[in-house]
Amino acid sequence: MTVVTRFAPSPTGFLHIGGARTALFNWLFARHHGGQFLLRIEDTDRARSTEDAVEAIYDGLKWLGLDWDGDAVSQFTRVDRHREAVETLLASGKAYRCYCTPEELSEMRESAKADGRPWRYDGIWRDRDPSEAPVGINPVIRIKAPQDGETIIRDKVQGTVRVANDTLDDMVLLRSDGTPTYMLAVVVDDHDMGVTHVIRGDDHLTNAFRQYQLYVALDWDVPEFAHIPLIHGPDGAKMSKRHGALGVDAYRDQGYLPAAMRNYLLRLGWAHGDEEIISTEQAIEWFDLDNVGRAASRFDFAKLSNLNGHYLRSGDNEMLVAEITPMLEERRHEALSEGEKSMLVRAMSGLKERAKNVLELAESAYFYIARRPLVFTDKARSQLDNEAIVHLRTLVAAFGQMMTWEADVLEAHVRTYVDESDPPIKLGKVAQPLRAALSGTTVSPPIFDVMVILGQQETLARINDAISAANS
Repeated sequence: MTVVTRFAPSPTGFLHIGGARTALFNWLFARHHGGQFLLRIEDTDRARSTEDAVEAIYDGLKWLGLDWDGDAVSQFTRVDRHREAVETLLASGKAYRCYCTPEELSEMRESAKADGRPWRYDGIWRDRDPSEAPVGINPVIRIKAPQDGETIIRDKVQGTVRVANDTLDDMVLLRSDGTPTYMLAVVVDDHDMGVTHVIRGDDHLTNAFRQYQLYVALDWDVPEFAHIPLIHGPDGAKMSKRHGALGVDAYRDQGYLPAAMRNYLLRLGWAHGDEEIISTEQAIEWFDLDNVGRAASRFDFAKLSNLNGHYLRSGDNEMLVAEITPMLEERRHEALSEGEKSMLVRAMSGLKERAKNVLELAESAYFYIARRPLVFTDKARSQLDNEAIVHLRTLVAAFGQMMTWEADVLEAHVRTYVDESDPPIKLGKVAQPLRAALSGTTVSPPIFDVMVILGQQETLARINDAISAANS
């Protein structure tokens, strides 16, 4: 059997963090088993579905690196197929037309409320002669659900779960206007797409019993179900915007790397021993449903930030430059040249050690590609006092004569200079003004590495700019 999973979001908003984890688990399970991961957009709610939301889902999945197989399926375009399935049920006597008026349904609800029991449709039209149908009422189509016994779901995460059939009523399959309900559309689409494993949040567990009954009524194979506990906030309450239940795009904009998000979402409800840092390749190799826990997971920003820092420090330098390039170009209002990108690749080893996210990485890298003359921070300007300018004038003359432009040679020259000064001075008295002159700030990677990456010509120009600015 070829494993087929699916992710089926509704395009009524952004791709939220819970949906992203569901997509990840489906993607990993399919890739682990060499199967297919399909995407279906459940856009039958035309009033709330938007193209912007569809694009947000596509963009979020692509950013996370979750590629789907084939074209995404639009549920709305399959309405005729959903109706066709209902006609099959009507012909076999497994569904029927219900002509209850809104007033009758309201009366049923009020009666149940008065008796203190949950409301369920009472099946009045289940075996009634359609000739008794009232005039002017467009019927809904309901399934003839079993009235005794149990419906049992052998869930891959929750274990064996059962419900008494007399607690379920005859659910609506087609509304009076002929539109399919969610329950019907999901079953028909999953069947036609060949879905073998339905992996989704445990808030859908109650739906599984009704969907199971519909599979049986249609004489179709029932897929395996796996209902994953939801994600809660740090306080244990249901995840909300105040906890960080944002769109995936918001996490991207906050500077998180896709690899870090995949790793973090994987560990929200799934474990492989004590492993915390799990590459995507390892995740595909190890992932299965047996290690999905039953308890709700708590979202922890500190852990996410720590993971993100790890992936920054271990990230490929060219990849990281590609991540920060759009931010640098937006700030400078000018595209980076290939030479500048190459320079940033060389600089990245010194930059990524200090950053916790891509935003910080871009901020710390900006001075490398900033146009001269640099804009100095107040702290940097304070380093460029009269004494510092004297040192910079002496050093820039010497730097201009140097034939070897390497970090250890530059450092040795500056150390000799401070040691031979009369009276001797501390290295910081020279290194900090150099840092200010070259970066416009008081924080940078090791300054002699910075000088090498900037190159001799740019280094000399920036020092002379600083000297000129101090004299103006």
